[in-house]
Amino acid sequence: MRPDVMILAAGFGTRMGALTAMRPKPLIPVAGRALLDHAITAARAGGGRIAVNAHYRADQIAAHLAAHHPDIALSVEAPAILDSGGGIKRALPHLGTDPIATLNADAVWSGPDPLSLLVQGWDGARMGALVLLVPRARAVGRQGGGDFSPDAQGRLTWDRAEGGLIHTGAQLIAPALLADHPADVFSLRDIWQALMDEGRLFGVTYPGHWADVGHPEGLALAEAMLTDA
Repeated sequence: MRPDVMILAAGFGTRMGALTAMRPKPLIPVAGRALLDHAITAARAGGGRIAVNAHYRADQIAAHLAAHHPDIALSVEAPAILDSGGGIKRALPHLGTDPIATLNADAVWSGPDPLSLLVQGWDGARMGALVLLVPRARAVGRQGGGDFSPDAQGRLTWDRAEGGLIHTGAQLIAPALLADHPADVFSLRDIWQALMDEGRLFGVTYPGHWADVGHPEGLALAEAMLTDA
């Protein structure tokens, strides 16, 4: 299975400060390549068709894709941004597989292909979503607490403490969960909470390193991580 991939790239990048005053965060370079290109590399390694969403300075993302990745579909969110869940829902016409994969455009990986690990762990009979997690010791540049803790079977519950595992932005998810949501603007957290209540939200741990490049300090840390790989 090679799931179709949604790359989430529509955010405003406000934590980046001046770095996003004139360009969207996904086009900030890390180790000589745009953040978006790092995500596309990960998507091509383990996935099928790719869609990218955009809102803030969407014209620049559109131009970048047209110049370098003309096969990738673009879903522009206008006039309003649709949040993570709504953005994927809008892009579903470009994504045909069940499950689909998601990646964030502000993360960099060092280690195995993240999507292939998710595919290996997927069990559609038990799971509505399978989230790729990383412990804090391998979460480069992470700020704040954790996200989830798994039980012995891998089912997830929220865990905001320092010891909680961190969501990397990579997951497999059944697209019907998004298509059937009644709202146009909603967060993936709404879907996760419903799945958690049903015991159908699962996680698997990434064995490599992952960098959060959502803030300026994360740029140098991500480049150092890639140099040390």
